[in-house]
Amino acid sequence: MSSHSISNVDIHHHDTHGKALRINLDSRRYGTLAEIGAGQEVVRWFFQVGGAAGTIAKSISAYDMTVSDAIYGESDRYVSRARLEAMLDHEYSLNLQRLSASRGDANAFFAFADTVSARNFLGTNDCHGWMGVRFQVYPRDQESQIIIHFRLVDASNVLQQDAIGIIGVNLLYGAFFLHHEPELLIKSLMHELNPSRIEIDMIEFSGIGFRAVDNRLMSLSLVRHRLSKAAMFGPDGKVILPSELFYKKSVLVERGSFRPVTHVNLDILRAASEKFQEQLTGSHDSPIVKVAEITMRNLMDGKDKGTLDIRDFLSRADVLRAAGLNVMVSDYSEFYRLAGYLRRQTVKAIALAMGTVTLPDIFDPSYYTDLEGGLLESLGRLFRGELTLFVYPFLNRTTGELMTVENLDLPPDRKPLFDFAVRAGRIVGLTNHNPEYLAIDGRAVLKMIASGDHTWEKMVPEPVVQLIRERRLFHCKW
Repeated sequence: MSSHSISNVDIHHHDTHGKALRINLDSRRYGTLAEIGAGQEVVRWFFQVGGAAGTIAKSISAYDMTVSDAIYGESDRYVSRARLEAMLDHEYSLNLQRLSASRGDANAFFAFADTVSARNFLGTNDCHGWMGVRFQVYPRDQESQIIIHFRLVDASNVLQQDAIGIIGVNLLYGAFFLHHEPELLIKSLMHELNPSRIEIDMIEFSGIGFRAVDNRLMSLSLVRHRLSKAAMFGPDGKVILPSELFYKKSVLVERGSFRPVTHVNLDILRAASEKFQEQLTGSHDSPIVKVAEITMRNLMDGKDKGTLDIRDFLSRADVLRAAGLNVMVSDYSEFYRLAGYLRRQTVKAIALAMGTVTLPDIFDPSYYTDLEGGLLESLGRLFRGELTLFVYPFLNRTTGELMTVENLDLPPDRKPLFDFAVRAGRIVGLTNHNPEYLAIDGRAVLKMIASGDHTWEKMVPEPVVQLIRERRLFHCKW
């Protein structure tokens, strides 16, 4: 059966044993599996199912750091992307050097590698890993590559090792038989697994076989298909592992729709960043990473509710890129869940920037009926640790009234909780805002773009204006 005849049914017709056996029986595949950390959990599958001699040129596991450094070069962190790429570089190059003359016409070579930190004896370590495969789609072809980062959730080392083996087989099967359908490949990674066992929070496709792949869409797919709760990419469009970007840094996140980015969006980040930096001056001083966050709920809340408009998502991603911002797509509708996620990524201070109109939702008990403690529990989770809400004023364009932290009207049963958070410095009004931007309404800007009313150009940063014009984003009429 050719790879192009694979269907969604075929993916799930094979269990892990069947996938490993099919790879072994494919006479075209030949290569190396190198594993560091949790053991040779992936290659074990290929040895167990039989026929491995036709697939595996070499398997290697270098546990000792000195031995590992001697093979792959020194590294500050052994469970890292840098170490994974060094492994792939080394093993793939050796395959080409040693095997091209004798097997190059008949075999498509591959190098698989993983470096993993599974649960230690005391259960005190961060359980995660990097995994990747570099491969030829056809003999003598240029290389293609897939890299993933995952977190292990199982409570025991044995179960974590089992999960590593399964996802490794799934990755190799996807690379060899589903490379022509990357989104289907992504979904297949969790076959015989689930998010309660393993979470994939980064994936990157590269090389000749994936030259048409947009990794921003692949990041979105991770969240869309519930392989991860959040995914990120940078201003250059490249995927980012949040824990590496946020490592030992303070984080400032602005949630919005960004359809498109306006002067108000950037002024919220500017004003919040200035106030945040004032807080951090001294012993807690650290670099601030600024992030624009879009929730899956917001992306699915278009004209056809419940469906995802890929063109709309890419338009938002493009304008955020033009504004020089890191972008996060998350499945955390509630702010306390977003805060909890950010705390797992950094030990430094966290800040959320928002407009005043959002505050009443945070203090609305109807959003927290799934929590035993309701509103009180949500606020406790939200404000745990070093977290501040920076709040930008809102201008009521009908009445001309300015809504701020100081005059926000809340029901009597919620106002004392709000006042306490303000007095404690957990909610801070942004008095350093630019008054000229208060009249800008993002929804009105979107309508102007589509209608051909050029007034919108004064409300949007110049690089974003140029991008919207050139690419006709948001149904722009020139």
